[in-house]
Amino acid sequence: MLENAVMLQAFHWYLPADSKHWTRLINQVPHFKEVGINSLWLPPFSKGQSVFDVGYGIYDLFDLGEFNQKGTIPTKYGTKAQLVDLINTLHSNGMLVYADLVMNHKAGADYIETFAAVEVNRHNRTEEVGPPHDIQGWTGFNFPGRNGKYDNFIWNHNHFVGVDYDVKANKPGIYRVLGEGKGWAQGVTNEQGNDDYLMFADIDHRHPEVIGNFFKWSDWLVDDLKVDGFRLDALKHIDSLFINQFAQHIKLKNDKNLYIFGEYWLGDERRRESYLNAVEYDVDLFDVALHFNFQDASLSGTDYDMRKIFHDTLVCEHPLLAVTFVDNHDTQPGQALESYIGNNFKKQSYTLILLRKDGYPCVFYGDYYGVTGEYPMDSYKDFIDKLLFLRKRYATGNQEDIFDDSNCIAWIRHGKEPQASKLIVLVSNGTIAEKTICLGTKEAGSTYYNYLDDSQTTTLDNEGVGVFSVGKSFCSAYIKKSMNA
Repeated sequence: MLENAVMLQAFHWYLPADSKHWTRLINQVPHFKEVGINSLWLPPFSKGQSVFDVGYGIYDLFDLGEFNQKGTIPTKYGTKAQLVDLINTLHSNGMLVYADLVMNHKAGADYIETFAAVEVNRHNRTEEVGPPHDIQGWTGFNFPGRNGKYDNFIWNHNHFVGVDYDVKANKPGIYRVLGEGKGWAQGVTNEQGNDDYLMFADIDHRHPEVIGNFFKWSDWLVDDLKVDGFRLDALKHIDSLFINQFAQHIKLKNDKNLYIFGEYWLGDERRRESYLNAVEYDVDLFDVALHFNFQDASLSGTDYDMRKIFHDTLVCEHPLLAVTFVDNHDTQPGQALESYIGNNFKKQSYTLILLRKDGYPCVFYGDYYGVTGEYPMDSYKDFIDKLLFLRKRYATGNQEDIFDDSNCIAWIRHGKEPQASKLIVLVSNGTIAEKTICLGTKEAGSTYYNYLDDSQTTTLDNEGVGVFSVGKSFCSAYIKKSMNA
């Protein structure tokens, strides 16, 4: 991975269903490259239940916007040809592409099957609430519009462990599919008794045919699209044994060094460590704990102790495994995991992921360009672009933390030769704060200015000591005035 690499989550939940997003992104690639974005995490490629599907109601793994299925040829984002064009454009600009893999469930089945199942308690999936009986469920997938191109695997009820509807009884619920050796996965969290079931037709990741089909799909994405890695969705609902097998397959099968990272939506340090151990530390994770620290800081205002902002976070415990982020498509307003960071702490949050040494920061498309409509979000593009410039040019070298105040923390990036300019960053959840910082006698007489607000300057004394302030913007990033910014 490149030093100071930055990922862009190149979508949000409320993008228009106009099948033009791949084209929009193609037009933005030169800008992404210029500001210092190195990789794009793209939304799920595969055909969903309709053209309005964000991609997580996944129907056909091998239809990337090529076949007339579910009332549309393109996906919400465009056609396969446009997707290939986008990937080629990114690669020609030296950028990487990560595919979003939805492997927990399938939706929009082609036909109904009859099979044995038992209803379970929604709030405790280990508790049966009725006797085993035959139900009818949407579990048959034969993809008639694709007609076997690329893959002829047909999914049936044997490939699933749970469904959410009994067609025969016209009754919604959670039904565990019965059969020899079947049951909820054990390598999942114990929320709701067992958190295997999430939605739609829940996939059996112990079935050898399922495992083989996912391996084939991922190989096809690498061979056909030349993707550079995978983002894995809903990890806490998928058997960790399968994820370990999947990661091992990716490592052994492919010559290129593919990057694998995923969404394990728990901030608990103990359970996170247990999961990393189960997957042999081969999958990087989003730093969910850091996101919730940001949210706590946003909600608590000046009562939040900024010295604890990295406590119990993945980037603190395993900096090489952490994908740091502020918000994403699940946390934005109106979504099931809504926990977005308020405007009073959004700039501080991006400063905390983009100007520090550790973590692989991910910028959210919704924060970058803003969101309009029923659930609006402000655009922070201009501010984030400034941080990206600083990250690319000045956020290098050793990092010295100055976490000595509950309302204002700071750090120094000491730079590397031959561009050894220092970067001094202050982040406050108050209004105005100052820190007296010594940069050494070599810096005596130097003038530093706040690149985020150039009205703030400080000139160092004969000992290289200066007073660095942070004002109403709540974050400052000082560079030497003589440096060409």
